[in-house]
Amino acid sequence: MSIAVTGATGRYGRRAIDALIRRGVRPDDIVALGRNDAALADLTPLGVRTRQADYNDRAALDAAFTGVGKVLFVSGTDVGNRIHQHRNVVDAAARAQVTLIAYTSVPRADTTALLVAADHKPTEAYIRESGLPYVFLRNGWYMANYTDMAAAYVEAGAVLGAARNGRVSAATHADYADAAAVVLTEDGHANSVYELGGDRAFTMTEFAQALSNASGRTVDYTDLSTDRYVAALQGFGFPAELAEVFADGDLGVARGDLQVETGDLSRLIGRPTTTMPEAVAAALG
Repeated sequence: MSIAVTGATGRYGRRAIDALIRRGVRPDDIVALGRNDAALADLTPLGVRTRQADYNDRAALDAAFTGVGKVLFVSGTDVGNRIHQHRNVVDAAARAQVTLIAYTSVPRADTTALLVAADHKPTEAYIRESGLPYVFLRNGWYMANYTDMAAAYVEAGAVLGAARNGRVSAATHADYADAAAVVLTEDGHANSVYELGGDRAFTMTEFAQALSNASGRTVDYTDLSTDRYVAALQGFGFPAELAEVFADGDLGVARGDLQVETGDLSRLIGRPTTTMPEAVAAALG
């Protein structure tokens, strides 16, 4: 049975393809979907099939899902337009009569106050209403949200944020992708909701200490008001809307919205999740 992976050229989608292959899925049974033909071409050496599809293009989605059995539906990145786009994907999956749709959501999507959940809650509801068998992979914060800036933080000697002393259960793209591969290749996951996060939550002060330990240089955490943090992010070149989302994420950390203690992720992947200090050490090379 073929498995379609949307957003296949992104970090998560690409790692999901790798994870599926490691779990024994034949590459030619994987259909990699993306908007960019050139980026999709980079996947062909893996032996997977590639199909161009934009979440705005219903006809392209119908063609892309032809003959597909299961779908890993990676949520879109076009904030403000995602609800319409996500419905297009779900409708196409329903028309293709797929046997499972696994959707990447956010922790406690149906109750959280996080701004980023505004598109996920109605998408989850729409998937339920479609009648399709589903799995909601409620991925917590990605470790890369922090480690992508590791070198810059070390150079500056400071991590800025507005997370107070809140703890975040971040995990790597690879760990979340491994979980997706499990639910797509094992029986017994239909109509399940998994709250996913790293085994060991951490504060921003602990993150700064890990940067210090790995680099041998002093890095401190400076906690700002939300307004000051938004202004700082914009000063670093973040668009206003993205700065607001990141700052709201820190507010969520402060409230405990991004601390996930279910253990679902490590149970699914059958091993401990990558720790923050391990991810920091890898990021700093």
